[in-house]
Amino acid sequence: MIFAKTDIGGASNVDMEGAFASVLRRPGMTTFAYIPMAMAMLFPITAATAQSGKAGPAERPTIVLVHGAFAESGSWNGVIERLRADGYSVVAASNPLRSVKTDAASVASVVNSIKAPVVLVGHSYGGAVITDAANSATNVKALVYVAAFAPEAGETSAGLTGKFPGATLGATLAPPVVLPDGSKDLYIQQDKFPSQFAADVPAPEAALMAATQRPITEGALNEPTVAPSWKTRPNWFIYGSADKNIPPAVQAFMAKRAGSKKTVVIAGASHVVMTSNPKAVADLIEEAATAR
Repeated sequence: MIFAKTDIGGASNVDMEGAFASVLRRPGMTTFAYIPMAMAMLFPITAATAQSGKAGPAERPTIVLVHGAFAESGSWNGVIERLRADGYSVVAASNPLRSVKTDAASVASVVNSIKAPVVLVGHSYGGAVITDAANSATNVKALVYVAAFAPEAGETSAGLTGKFPGATLGATLAPPVVLPDGSKDLYIQQDKFPSQFAADVPAPEAALMAATQRPITEGALNEPTVAPSWKTRPNWFIYGSADKNIPPAVQAFMAKRAGSKKTVVIAGASHVVMTSNPKAVADLIEEAATAR
């Protein structure tokens, strides 16, 4: 038998050779009987190793991305590409856009199905959703608001939009689509979508986003938050200085109120800052993911 010239479990190769030979010399030992004993000698698990107390590497969190009104999961594609390249597992959750309560429950179900810690990221109205959803998911380690609402208890997305001047969404909305139950779906007029929602996105891509936009119910934008999780979770904010849906002044106010760990403002960026500036958004998410 050839022994590698390396110490194993603190014993030299010379010691191991002698111990192994002694096993072979034991009377009555068959080939099959001494193999386990010999292997245990060659690869011992010492008490020192088992009780060293050295912790393994921290578990990398999964990133859950929640889109907002008039967007869809594909709006995160550039961010997802970067996060995955850096080794993160990513889930772009489908946000129903029906009501804060039911949308938060839907997102919380996705988060609770994940065994790893989660960084929960919301865009626009998706910020109101993650604010409530994190209360029902104990594995959320951080919140990231991307051009997003972070309401206080009793506040609504629609109410926050008008807290400071600058929002121009109302004038760009198409006539509401009345649903069978009497509720109303809201869309942005497709010809006005690029300038209102995605002014810094290439025109062909912005046109596709306009055609694939997901409607939100009027009721969801006017439904108050119950218990803001940003009071109990570390949070980060990023938004554009040219956002026409949620005025930058509103976002600065919310970030300060929430005690944001870091707030990034992208000069000239539109409401879909994650689409136009995916690297900056991915970098901030990773900062939240690695924070201790």
